[in-house]
Amino acid sequence: MTTDRIWSYAPDSGYVEGQDLTGFSVVASDGAIGHVDRQAAPDGMAHLVVDTGVWIFGRSVLVPVGVVTRVDTQDRRVTLACTESEVKAAPRFRTDSETRDREYLAAVGTYYLGLTATA
Repeated sequence: MTTDRIWSYAPDSGYVEGQDLTGFSVVASDGAIGHVDRQAAPDGMAHLVVDTGVWIFGRSVLVPVGVVTRVDTQDRRVTLACTESEVKAAPRFRTDSETRDREYLAAVGTYYLGLTATA
């Protein structure tokens, strides 16, 4: 199985191509974790950078869009298929340059793909 699907929105997620999710709240399966700070898709590896505020000492996390289960435009909310602790355990996001680092993105994709394979 390839990691391609982890970098694409599920067809039934409610995401509309080109939609700007900046500022949307982000909710894990067990509660709110922050808001979308920015989104990108270098080399087809679409992801969200989520600002967690004080949730994890103010750090941001990188989340592949393949774990997005629902985009609610009315409530401006993105729902994820993973838990808060699973997001915390993902490979650490430190700098914006990592959003273009294929090795880092591959590690993130493999991590999240492993979560969705057991779901």
